[in-house]
Amino acid sequence: MKLRWTGGNRVRLLENGEEFFPAVFDAIRRARREVILETFIVFEDKVGRELHAVLLEAARRGVQVDVMVDGFGSADLSPEFVTELSQAGVRLRTFDPSSRVFGVRINVLRRMHRKLVVVDGELAFVGGINFSADHLADFGPQGKQDYAVQLDGPIVDEIRAFARSAIRAAELGARRERAERQPVPGRAGSGPVEALFVTRDNLEHRNDIERHYRLAIRSARRSVLIANAYFFPGYRLLRELVRAARRGVDVRLVLQGEPDMPIVKTAAGLLYSHLHRHGVKIHEYCRRPLHGKVAVVDDQWCTVGSSNLDPLSLSLNLEANVMLRDAAFATHLRERLDDLIRHQCREVTLEDAGGWAWWHQVRTFFVFHFLRGFPAWASRLPRHAPKLELPPSVESQAHQAETSRAR
Repeated sequence: MKLRWTGGNRVRLLENGEEFFPAVFDAIRRARREVILETFIVFEDKVGRELHAVLLEAARRGVQVDVMVDGFGSADLSPEFVTELSQAGVRLRTFDPSSRVFGVRINVLRRMHRKLVVVDGELAFVGGINFSADHLADFGPQGKQDYAVQLDGPIVDEIRAFARSAIRAAELGARRERAERQPVPGRAGSGPVEALFVTRDNLEHRNDIERHYRLAIRSARRSVLIANAYFFPGYRLLRELVRAARRGVDVRLVLQGEPDMPIVKTAAGLLYSHLHRHGVKIHEYCRRPLHGKVAVVDDQWCTVGSSNLDPLSLSLNLEANVMLRDAAFATHLRERLDDLIRHQCREVTLEDAGGWAWWHQVRTFFVFHFLRGFPAWASRLPRHAPKLELPPSVESQAHQAETSRAR
């Protein structure tokens, strides 16, 4: 199915857990018919417990609640947490669960990394924020900086249809990691925003998110501003950034200066010299770990979602971003990122990037050839038919319902 821009939407930027969690929890509390939630991580901390409570409350008043969590990201949910949800009628599914081997989780590759919430087919949330307390400032120095959007309008129909088909595809045992993108009958919308919902999977939509990034950068005439937590993109995207800077576009990157994993900064740093040499400005966010995955081009086009610009997100994981065309919203997002740059970032200098030393040029040469080939080698990494596991009590209920229908 060819992706299409959908007009008539309204969008609200949600920065960090302080804005995201109250908006999502309030929407679930007001749900009348249906809640669909997909997330990489749910932890049993104060955020996870509040999510648990609002889902229980919704299910007990008759709302159909479907939740999908990832088997790697949400591996430590207690039996009590899961059982209470399932007994209330919440259909909690785990994407590709796996037992630990000598205490180590081995289901690392091809994760369900999307973060989506759809309520009553009327409101949707898309972004990079997990349901965990480390997305709140009071978590301390490791509290993450991140973004999501709240959407209402015709694009919600497409997001809902995708989320429902993702559940059906996995439950049917299909040997695929994707959901069908079926056409959705359009409905009128009164908002000013054009939106495009873009996902990646490991079959038909392997590079859709990266391709839309490249198209936007290629069309840039004035500015490109990307804030991305895990930055180690493919050769083609790097080439578009360099070409944009060479033709006079103001190209700025906001990357991690205080990473949650040291290898993140090390990997991105391998690219600094090349990018800096060609006019790309690099800013490291130093207040706390950056977890955002957002970009703005020419104050007209922007994206918010779950996809990092690294091999895992661009070549392995299941991801979801929303692309938006609206001058007012794009300007607002750019202004928030500008504020971040002015007050909480440091600009990387040529000396920081390695200068012109010959070993940095040799290192860059090998990194570039590695990046040129990573989509090919990533496709050779282990692929499996993803499982979607229901808790035992829910499996029993589903079996009983199926038996009843067969009669």
